[in-house]
Amino acid sequence: MSTITELSTLDVLEAEAVHIIRECAAECERPVLLFSGGKDSIVLAHLATKAFAPAGLPFALMHVDTGHNFPEVIEYRDWYVQEIDERLIVASVEESIAQGRVQDETGPRASRNRLQTTTLLDAIAEHQFDACFGGARRDEERARAKERVFSHRDMFGQWDPRNQRPEPWSIYNTKLRKGEHFRVFPLSNWTEVDIWAYIQREGLALPSIYFSHEREVFVRDGMLMAAADFVERLPGEEVFTETVRFRTVGDATCTACTLSTA
Repeated sequence: MSTITELSTLDVLEAEAVHIIRECAAECERPVLLFSGGKDSIVLAHLATKAFAPAGLPFALMHVDTGHNFPEVIEYRDWYVQEIDERLIVASVEESIAQGRVQDETGPRASRNRLQTTTLLDAIAEHQFDACFGGARRDEERARAKERVFSHRDMFGQWDPRNQRPEPWSIYNTKLRKGEHFRVFPLSNWTEVDIWAYIQREGLALPSIYFSHEREVFVRDGMLMAAADFVERLPGEEVFTETVRFRTVGDATCTACTLSTA
C-alpha cells in the first residue's frame, strides 16, 4: 500500500506561501501586510491567518488609501479586518497631499496612482517596517516577473538589480542595513487562475464589485469607466447605466469594468 500523499497544485502553492510568510515573520523585526481589499490581497491575508492559526497575526495589515477607491472596496476592507479581528493601519494619500509631500493631479485624466509610492514609503519609515508582504504575481507583467520573493529595497525605497539576492532551493537572505526593507511576495508563483480557484475552494468572500451589478459608467478610450464625483469627464463622455463587473479593484480613476451579467 502506497504511503505517498499526492498534493494538488493549490496545496503546493499554499504550502509554499505559508512557508514564505512564516520565514519572513521569523527573520524580520517589523513586517506588515499590504491589504487593498482586492482578490490577491484577500488570498494573501487568508494564507497569513492560516500560517499562524489558531494564534492571531504577528503583524498588522496596512492599506494605502488614495481617497479614490471604490466605496464597496472600503466597506469590504473594514468588514474583513473586523471579521479576522486584526489591526489595520491606513496610510492616506490625501494626508500626503495636505502635508505637501505630493501634489495632486488635476484634469480629466488625473490619477493618484503614482502618488501612492510617497505615502507608502512615508508609512514604512514612520512605523519602521522592514518587510512588506504584497500580493504581486510574476504572471501579471514583465516588471513583476523579474522580482525575487524577497525583493530588496534600499533606504530610498528603490529596486536595484545589483542588490537582489539569489534564492536557491527557497533559501532567503534576509539581511538588511538600517533604513532598507523587503517587499515579500508569497504569491509569486501563482497565476490568476490559481487565485480564483483558491478563492472558490476556500469559500472566500469578495467585494461586491467583482460580481455583476448596475452602475453609472461612461466610455473612455473604448473602455467603460465608473462615474464618480472625483472623476472629471471629457466633452462628449455621457454617463449611462449598465450591468457590469470589475476584474480588479484599483482606483476608480484608472480602473475599467466590463459588461457582464455573471
